[in-house]
Amino acid sequence: MLRKYHPAWPVAFVTFLVLVITAGIRATPSVLVVPLEDAFGWKRDQISIAIAINVLLFGLVAPFAAAFMERFGVRKVVITALTLVTAGAASTTMINSPWQLIASWGIVVGIGTGSMALVFGGTIANRWFVKHRGLVIGAFTASSATGQLVFLPGLAYMAEHNGWKVVSLSVSIVCLAMIPLVFIFLRENPADLGKLPYGAESDWQPPAKSEISAGKLAIISLKEASAKKDFWYLFASFFVCGLSTSGLIGTHFIPAAHDHGMMETVAASLLALIGVFDLIGTIASGYLTDKYDPRKLLFFYYFLRGLSLFLLPVILFRTVHPSTLVFVIFYGLDWVATVPPTIMLCRTVLGPDRGMVVYGWVYAAHQIGASVAALGAAILRVKLGDYALAFYISGAFCLLSAVLVLRIAKNIPTDKLRA
Repeated sequence: MLRKYHPAWPVAFVTFLVLVITAGIRATPSVLVVPLEDAFGWKRDQISIAIAINVLLFGLVAPFAAAFMERFGVRKVVITALTLVTAGAASTTMINSPWQLIASWGIVVGIGTGSMALVFGGTIANRWFVKHRGLVIGAFTASSATGQLVFLPGLAYMAEHNGWKVVSLSVSIVCLAMIPLVFIFLRENPADLGKLPYGAESDWQPPAKSEISAGKLAIISLKEASAKKDFWYLFASFFVCGLSTSGLIGTHFIPAAHDHGMMETVAASLLALIGVFDLIGTIASGYLTDKYDPRKLLFFYYFLRGLSLFLLPVILFRTVHPSTLVFVIFYGLDWVATVPPTIMLCRTVLGPDRGMVVYGWVYAAHQIGASVAALGAAILRVKLGDYALAFYISGAFCLLSAVLVLRIAKNIPTDKLRA
């Protein structure tokens, strides 16, 4: 058994832990909205400005994270990011004004989590694995759902019984505890240990390094992709994906449920359960993407999500009724099912070699949409007294996206989409 041991696995495990913690941190604001309202008397839209900035920076920093890792090294970037999140979360306990929440959680934590997103897992998988690379990437993708499941119920319980400051302190302690693990176990390359990537043959050679830096490549790819209609169809549809998931449900599900008398711990558990079905749905979507036209899959995903959001104000929040659980299962299966077919279609914009760079910018649109929903839904809640219109608007945009995605890559056969 010892002869089969490869250092890629502890590197992958630590990476998975970091991604789980990042996902948990991203989910934390949803359990802080109501406690901050009660503690300071701030309006929900004031609090949501910080959340919107956090979500936006998470998306905008991500396309350049590869450039940071290439220039300074993966370990240094991740340790710096964890330090930023530790400081930002801890400083939140000393705030007494909305602008301080914006500075600490919105900007500092947003930049920190954005530096550990998107390309981090992909970078580790590509450097350390040849065999089982897809499995490892799938596990890293599952970290988002795992983070929700692990963190949300516990954080909601702490917020309800121990106060919101304990939540912020707990997040900062967890991030601080990860720093020595990253320093010890997260190595840059197998070559640093005199090893080949896991599963590589003895004659394996690393891919030729691009002469263009990751940051410059990101800008060049954006310029070239922006000249193609398919890029904008993908950009617009993923904007709506972010609008209708992490920005709206991820941020406001718990406060909306609280408005209707549901305990925060129950609502947080339901949101965590959405994450469980999200994992199942994402794996199933990846399987279906290998067999069917990604455009048609996206049509059904957005169409069904739109219908579920129209039904949400009617069936939810009174109690944990069977209809509530039906929504949690149905919506959870559809949460990020859009990711595999979207990544596949991004490969057609500038070719497979730059598919992930294009996806980086499309993902930025996802976070812009999430940011708009995080703030916009709060404004509608303050103005109108509930979230119903926010759910209806989001549902309408999903139905529009269902039509829009059918216009993507119309002349490219399905078999070539998988090439």
